[in-house]
This record gives sequence, C-alpha cells and structure tokens, in this order.
Amino acid sequence: MPEPGRPEAAAPIRAVVFDVGGVFLDWDPRHLYRKLFADPCAMEWFLHHIATAAWHTEHDRGVSIRDSCAALARRHPAFMAEVMAWVDRGEEMIGGEVPNMAGLLMALDTNGIPCYALTNMERETYPGRRERFGFFGHFVGVMVSGQEGLIKPDPALYQRLAARFGLEPARTLFIDDSPANVEAASRLGFATHRFDGAERLRARLMTAHLLPSS
Repeated sequence: MPEPGRPEAAAPIRAVVFDVGGVFLDWDPRHLYRKLFADPCAMEWFLHHIATAAWHTEHDRGVSIRDSCAALARRHPAFMAEVMAWVDRGEEMIGGEVPNMAGLLMALDTNGIPCYALTNMERETYPGRRERFGFFGHFVGVMVSGQEGLIKPDPALYQRLAARFGLEPARTLFIDDSPANVEAASRLGFATHRFDGAERLRARLMTAHLLPSS
C-alpha cells in the first residue's frame, strides 16, 4: 500500500497495442493524387470538397469502398476518374513503411512482449495489406475497424479490443499518432504514448522495461 501523500506506482506494462496508419505505414491520399492532379491546389480542393475525410471515415466504419466511390462518382461525374482511383489504386496512397518501426516491433516480439494492432482501416483493404507487409505477422492479434463496424476513438472499440484479447488496460501501452485516439485510450485507463517517431518510442519502451536499455 503506498504511503499517504505518495502516488501509487504505475502497473508494469505487459502488452502493447499499436495503431498502423501513421505508425507503421505512411498512408496519405496525396501519395496517389499528386499523380492525378498537375495543380496541387486542385488536388487539395478535391480532397477537401469531394473525397473528404468525413466521406472516407465511413469506409473505416465498414461501408463498401467500391459502392461508396461509385455513388460519389455519380454525384460528381466530372471527377469520375479521380474518385474511382480511390478504390482502384488505393494502395498507391501508401508511401512506404515508417522507418525503424518494423524493427521495434520485432524487438518486442523477440523480448516476449505480446503486441496487438488496433487500426482504423477498410475491411476490404486489410487482407491484401496484411499479405503485402510482413510486420503484421508479429502481432498476436489485429482488430480492424472496418470489420468491427466501429472506429477510433469510440470507447466501445477499445473495450472490445481489451475483452477479445484479455488485455488489462492499466498494464497495456497504447500507441497512436492521433491525439484524439490517445486521449480516448487514456480515459479508459490505458498507458499511452502519442507516436511522433521511432526514436522517442524506443526510449519510452526502454523506460517501461519492454526493451533492454542497450
């Protein structure tokens, strides 16, 4: 029992939950649409007024990407080719893997730390992406928003993750590049880290005794 006036020590971390986009994969529609728009301003207008973030969020919630693109193209026939590229060339939105992150994941795996992924991702996209990127094989379990019908930062998705994989939030480190997603995890009792690069994350993992200090 802690002494009066002294905070109780944090529970030791026993598992790690990672986001994928922005943490392991450099996902940005601009990687694709720079190829389709000669004018950067026209590209930004398209992404802010037609293929918007709010529209794409529904894909992460489980709406069919192809059906959604077809409906949007019918509403904006002048941009039919650009809209349909979202589904037909979607993998070109990935600029590559975030440097050094696959190595960190493998190091945790080697050190016996169970790692999981909780990602906002389309249900149709995930199978091919898992096959394309080998780091997915180092996760004990993966929860994909599009398969669950829920998206971060909905607390119900985090609670479903914990229940499905038997995770105790206070002993689980949640890593995400989105402040809103990190804040939601923190409110549910997870230890958290807002991702802004592999080196700072490595330092946090060493501080938590999840990786050796040298």
